[in-house]
Amino acid sequence: MFQRRTLCTVIGAAALHFAAHAQIGGQPLSFVVPFSPGGGSDLTARQMSGRLGQELQRTVVVENRPGANGAIAAVHVARSKPDGNTIMIGSGGTFVINPLLIKSTPYQMARDFELLTLAVRTANVVVVPASLPVRNISELLAYVKANEGKVTFGSAGNGSTEHLSAALVWKQAGAPGIHVAYKGASPAVADLLAGHINVLITNVPLVAQHIKAGKIKALALTGETRSPALPDVPTVSEEGYKDLVAYSWQAVVAPKGLPQDAARKLEAALVATLKDPEVKKNLAAQGFEVVGSSAADLARTMAGETARWKAVIEGANITVD
Repeated sequence: MFQRRTLCTVIGAAALHFAAHAQIGGQPLSFVVPFSPGGGSDLTARQMSGRLGQELQRTVVVENRPGANGAIAAVHVARSKPDGNTIMIGSGGTFVINPLLIKSTPYQMARDFELLTLAVRTANVVVVPASLPVRNISELLAYVKANEGKVTFGSAGNGSTEHLSAALVWKQAGAPGIHVAYKGASPAVADLLAGHINVLITNVPLVAQHIKAGKIKALALTGETRSPALPDVPTVSEEGYKDLVAYSWQAVVAPKGLPQDAARKLEAALVATLKDPEVKKNLAAQGFEVVGSSAADLARTMAGETARWKAVIEGANITVD
């Protein structure tokens, strides 16, 4: 459990407040990414960093700290000084699912983080090697059933949205598969291309070019509408599997204890960055739906996601060692 230094006097509180204002703009802003370079969080952060630096009039440095489905980065940020010099972008897996799935998760959202914005979301796409003898989601379900306990599903990490989406597929198929966790989506994509895993449910931007090149097959999108990046790929809803609908999303937070005026300044800069036409165009081209929500809307989204995935975890009796 993290224990933050408590300030016992008004003088101490004022000093912290002054330090936060003095440091914002005075040194580079560390934009922490909890996964390997090339993943959804990383792509989003790098598209945002230049414009965000302009909004804040300071240098923004993207810092990758992969491992434990984002927990390593989350611990680092939770322990960082709430001085406006550190923010983190993370997924639903890191911010919602980890605390639900792993009782020993060494961070809690309400206790350790200041919410800033829901940056982007994207439907995932179910992809398989070109050699796997399935052409759509129905055939994949039949294949999983016929090869019970043998079909390997990769994900960006234990407890990731992709992991739980795989569990939804197993439930729909009526047979379990084998979960293979990676330290981020990029190495999972590499292993799928090499034929080392059978199925991957991942962000569209990470695999769109491989799909178009015919290296892997896209069976379905997990959203409710088709993706402009993959207009020929049907959704799970179209195929009649609405229970498989799920989105991956990326939110930005700061360490708890950041003064509210500093937090609102960061929130405003992040939202302005996401509304920038060039940033929005670049993110959309990679398959992301730009959201740029308020901190309050992010809190509501996380509450809804928590309820949904808690039911999935308990219903499927999913555990992570």
